[in-house]
Amino acid sequence: MTPGAGRLSLALLLTPFLLWIVLLVLLPHAEMLRVSFQVRESWDTLDWGLTQYRNFFEEAYYWRTFLRTGLMSLFTTALTLLVAFPIAWYIARLARGRSRGVLFLACLVPFWASELVRTYGWMILLRESGVFSALLQGVGLADGPVEMLYNDAAVIIGLVYNGLLFMVVPLVTTLDGLDENLVEAGYDLGGGHLTVLREVVVPWAMPGIVSGSIVVFMLTLGSYLTPILMGGKDSAWFTQQIFTQFITRFNWEQGAALGVLLLVLSSLMVWLGLKLTGQSLRKVMG
Repeated sequence: MTPGAGRLSLALLLTPFLLWIVLLVLLPHAEMLRVSFQVRESWDTLDWGLTQYRNFFEEAYYWRTFLRTGLMSLFTTALTLLVAFPIAWYIARLARGRSRGVLFLACLVPFWASELVRTYGWMILLRESGVFSALLQGVGLADGPVEMLYNDAAVIIGLVYNGLLFMVVPLVTTLDGLDENLVEAGYDLGGGHLTVLREVVVPWAMPGIVSGSIVVFMLTLGSYLTPILMGGKDSAWFTQQIFTQFITRFNWEQGAALGVLLLVLSSLMVWLGLKLTGQSLRKVMG
């Protein structure tokens, strides 16, 4: 193959990826940033300024919802990690043969359905006429129907469930490469279970922990369906504010500014996570 033919083949291979990045990522974000600085004086008059960003800081409901969404996303990510780590450890280190594939498939099957279907499934379980309410009444722990929906706990349950696979996969991939001799050496040197976990297993699994946490945090931060459906109409989630500005109030300038701020928060948290764990983006994505 001539050098010219090789470059042409490479260009053809990269074209779909570049089109995806430019048309569906870079251009929409650049346009959203541009719109966020627009100030609409009237229907046919536009100016430029920081009005939308001033509105965000001057309106307490905006920035309180912003902070609340960020903190709940961090908590959800940490809880997802705590749930996913034992599952990933069992699949990667303890399961053998067909059982390993069956367990991994069990984690994957729920994601064959859309987020909407999975969320409605949890709503059926948690509503006052649902399975959990009937179970509590059946064992005598409740005298009547128990409504478990429309609160922060229900929202977190739905978000953890929707993010579980995205935490399990990188953890399984990372833990699968852990040399058993390292774990045995930790025990031979007098370490207990917690010591070996802290000094051997967690440092080895750190790239998987960070990559899974980044994905789960970004998905949680930008989630819309789960907080609205499981948290109710009064659920204070920042994506709801963005939706309200764009769709309900037709205030695209304010909605774009809120979207930019959410993107800044997501990027900042990813950067801080990489710095605090001493990981590089190349190593984590690898």
